[in-house]
Order: sequence, then structure tokens, then C-alpha cells
Amino acid sequence: MSEKNEPSVWQGFKAFLMRGNVIDLAVAVVIGAAFTNIVNSVVKGIVNPLIGAFGTQSLDSYSSCLKGPCTGTGDSATGVRILWGSVLGATLTFLITAAVVYFLMVLPMSRYLARMEARRKAKESTQEIIEVSELEVLKEIRDALVAQRGSGHDRP
Repeated sequence: MSEKNEPSVWQGFKAFLMRGNVIDLAVAVVIGAAFTNIVNSVVKGIVNPLIGAFGTQSLDSYSSCLKGPCTGTGDSATGVRILWGSVLGATLTFLITAAVVYFLMVLPMSRYLARMEARRKAKESTQEIIEVSELEVLKEIRDALVAQRGSGHDRP
């Protein structure tokens, strides 16, 4: 006996795709890929030449020979090389990316959210003050009505 109460695989997949965070994640991946191209261009166009002023033009060419003799380049290279220049380049790319994301996206967004939260709290505080003052007015009206009833019973 199969019950039709369980949602189908297609319905589950559709519900998964319709969640807001899946769309947000997809947008973030696309923007991140485009942003990576910009950062890579900055590293290759600005950082590498600055470092190249002290040595070679590309960080990728910096290496150390672990086990010699280290001769040749590419597939014809001999020996065991540690390509620390490419690691340094990737590290610089990561640090630049992280700094730009933090200072241009995370920090402004957190400041914006903090301001919005402060405004919301101020609004709630104002609302509470209004509610308290309304409560006080209602208490005064009640007391005045009670006083009128009390003085109204004394009359013939």
C-alpha cells in the first residue's frame, strides 16, 4: 500500500529551488566569480609588477630547489622544485579579495544593519512611550468616570 501523503521528488526539488537562500547563493557565486577576475587582474597587473621591481616580473617564477640539479622549465624541468612564488601570489590574491570583500561589502552592510536595528529599537521605544501614555490617559478617564458615578449616586 503506497500512500499519496508524501510529496513527490519533483515537488521536493521544486520547493528546494524556491527557497530564497538558494537563489541568493547562486547570485553570490556568480558575483564572486566575476569579482575573482577583477582581483586576479589587480594582482597580475599591479602587485606582480611591483614585486617584479625587486626581481622577476611574475611571482610564479620564484622557486627553490629542494633536490638538485634543478634545470629547465615546464615539463623538461629536472630536480624537485618548490614553487613558493605561486603560493605567495595565490595568498596575495586571497588577502586582497578578503580585504575588498570586507571593506566594500561586509563592513558597510553591518553598519547599515546596525543603523536599521537602532532605528527599529528607537521606533519600538517611541511606540512603548505612546502606549504607556495612552494607558495613563485611559486610567485617568476611568478614574474620572468612577468619580462621576460616585458623585452621581449622592444626588436624589
